[in-house]
Amino acid sequence: MALRLERGNVLRLAVAQALAGINATVIFATGAVVGHMLAPSPALATLPISIFVVGMALCTLPAGAIAQRHGRRAAFLLGTGCGVLAGLLASLAVIYAAFWLFCVATFFGGVYAAVVLTFRFAATDCAAPERRPRALSAVMAGGVFAGVLGPQLVTHTMNLSPPFLFAATYVGQALAAAVSAFILIGVKLPAPTAADRAGGRPLGVIVRQPRFILAVICGVVSYLLMNFLMTAAPLAMRLCGLSQESANLGLQWHVIAMYGPSFWTGRFITRFGAPRVVAAGLALTGAAAGVGLLGIEVWHFWVTLILLGIGWNFGFVGASAMVLECHRPEEKARVQSFNDFAVFGTMAIGSFLSGGLLSAFGWNTILALSFVPLTIAVVALTAGRGIRAPAR
Repeated sequence: MALRLERGNVLRLAVAQALAGINATVIFATGAVVGHMLAPSPALATLPISIFVVGMALCTLPAGAIAQRHGRRAAFLLGTGCGVLAGLLASLAVIYAAFWLFCVATFFGGVYAAVVLTFRFAATDCAAPERRPRALSAVMAGGVFAGVLGPQLVTHTMNLSPPFLFAATYVGQALAAAVSAFILIGVKLPAPTAADRAGGRPLGVIVRQPRFILAVICGVVSYLLMNFLMTAAPLAMRLCGLSQESANLGLQWHVIAMYGPSFWTGRFITRFGAPRVVAAGLALTGAAAGVGLLGIEVWHFWVTLILLGIGWNFGFVGASAMVLECHRPEEKARVQSFNDFAVFGTMAIGSFLSGGLLSAFGWNTILALSFVPLTIAVVALTAGRGIRAPAR
């Protein structure tokens, strides 16, 4: 029965991940373009995406607190409600040409995305320790379908409500969030206990563990660079004279590359260990930036986005598996939400910088700067080779 429950939860969470991933995919595919149309200054074109990331960062800790006190399902339903609201507000913002309203919509989209990120950890709640990396990566694999559904939704709906570009797209985004809510109702997870509410050891003790610090650094850099480059790429393609359809297709393959390897990432972690998988992810991210520096043809952008997606998967899933080694069961909600807060709080900085840097210095500067945090992560991973997982 326990294995059956585990598989049922993983399946539902994977399907919800696929539907919820449409939210982020649509915002990343259209946010900079709509921002460019509505913003009072070109330098603010990527501000809506940056606010999306801020919403993720600000709501990771509250989402963890809600899950710790009321259970994960309560957090799930609150998040999907924000997803519905995000799509409806974004559609209204396009119709009324209201840049500030579009920024509010992307903030609620970020709140939804913050809750969606807890799906991967929720899948491990009913799993035996040896199956947790596979359960985590199996839920992440649901994002493959988001990589197909999101860009196709943009392509087939962006011109359905002329002259309001993307207005119908955002309505479709809201409907996908509503369907995801119904699926999440069936997820069966343990109710919070008194020990869970107490929270275990002080958070300061947990986060000072060398293994946890290494996991956070690797997670931060993996997500920071993915967001930094992906935020700028669709607008960079348009500025280079490439079509919106090319940008949509490139983003589609990027999201597929982000989540596709999850079918095997859990096995790789079990066999080779999380640090080696993270190292492979960082190497692929560096290769992505290198390909982007070679030119501005369509294939340069596409290959960059595909390598970037695979690199993110290995780096982020591997870092998440390392986080699971650093806390006790009653500490999971606080520790996992603190990890995500660190990741997305840092990532917000990259999002804010990408639009201004792209407008002022161009795509090649964005690519060159990505090697700075990449070097920091490689040095940390090399220095931490002797750090073992804490004793359970």
